[in-house]
Amino acid sequence: MKAALALAAAFAISAPAMAQQRIPVGHLMDNSGATSDVGVPYGQGVADTLAWVNQTRNGINGRQMNVLGFDYGYQAPRAVSQYQAWTGRERVVAIQGWGTADTEALVRFVNRDRIPYISGSYSAALTDAGGKSGRQGVEAAPYNFFFGPSYSDALRGMLRWAADDWKAKGGQGRPKYVHMGGNHPYPNSPKEAGEAMARELGFEVLPAIQFALTPGDYTAQCLTLKQQGANYAYLGNTAGSNISVLRACQTAGVQVQFMGNVWGMDENAMKAAGAAANGVVFPVRTQVVWGQDAPGMEAIRAISRISDPQGNTYRPVHYLAGACAAMLMVEAMDSAAANGGQVTGERIQKGFYERTNWVPKGFEGVCTPSTFTPDDHRGTMRVAIYRAVVNGDTSQGSVAELMRAGTMRLEPVATVELERKRELLGW
Repeated sequence: MKAALALAAAFAISAPAMAQQRIPVGHLMDNSGATSDVGVPYGQGVADTLAWVNQTRNGINGRQMNVLGFDYGYQAPRAVSQYQAWTGRERVVAIQGWGTADTEALVRFVNRDRIPYISGSYSAALTDAGGKSGRQGVEAAPYNFFFGPSYSDALRGMLRWAADDWKAKGGQGRPKYVHMGGNHPYPNSPKEAGEAMARELGFEVLPAIQFALTPGDYTAQCLTLKQQGANYAYLGNTAGSNISVLRACQTAGVQVQFMGNVWGMDENAMKAAGAAANGVVFPVRTQVVWGQDAPGMEAIRAISRISDPQGNTYRPVHYLAGACAAMLMVEAMDSAAANGGQVTGERIQKGFYERTNWVPKGFEGVCTPSTFTPDDHRGTMRVAIYRAVVNGDTSQGSVAELMRAGTMRLEPVATVELERKRELLGW
């Protein structure tokens, strides 16, 4: 009896100790809010990747990650509250985050607590790691990282392409450019940078047109766009509300080249918008899209089977980007754990600086190379621009079927390599 009690006591002591061995990681998601149309596939990519690392690699140096997922519905106050719970109770060492308003609101918190925060927000304000830009309202963000070009740099790249496109089409006079989106930190993030670049390239910049982050009737905005005679329009919202704009503008007979932001178009939106999405250009963060071949696609397909064991689900561009963002964090954690090191926020942060032209091992040809330095968190200056091509009825069949049939496809248009100008850091 005493032996049994002693054994039970040993288990009681060892169980919490074993649980404590797991590395707590936060995962903030929008599965139900205004940006859930793109938040769901991105968040699934992150979740599947972290689960795959636990299953196939035994976590980080033999320690499983305890991934703490939370759907905050794209409400910044809920994100801040959850952050406080994670840091006060679970003591997370890193966080996979999401939106611009909440990520920017948490900058000083993650600085104070030294917790690397890998966001789905690509706000340029998050790239000024050393706080040396001197820009008003931009504070040092040494613990903020993201995978891909900033919203501002992606827009600069598309405007470079648009200037060339205008000339190639034989356009006369100055092309007209307009920024469109909600009055919200996310769509507003690259507004001034884009307008400044447009002026520099010789565009006439028109007054911005606002439309909400949620689907609605945006006929009035399309009529304004038509009356202004815009040639190039940037859609700053996520795909859900952009679909409403595209449909309304198609009905109104608007002839304009739409340029979506990185969250502004994807394969799901192409199916939903149908012919209205045809011709929209937007930046893609990865080097390939689903269905294309690359050495790293074997790992991506294995990750996909975590939530789709049959391997039948088509994964949109955001899923792949989520996987790459998760793997950057994982390898930075691997660096922290090397040689018996503690997996702390400070050591994980240093792990982000240990590699240049960094592609996670096994993901070659999928994840675009990233380079982070203590002063500059612009991971890449490469902007890969794709065009949404829709040449048939998208109402019948799944996204996978439509892509296989060629009814829809993503067509590479151009890759713009921007100069890493110091004066543009944080903007």
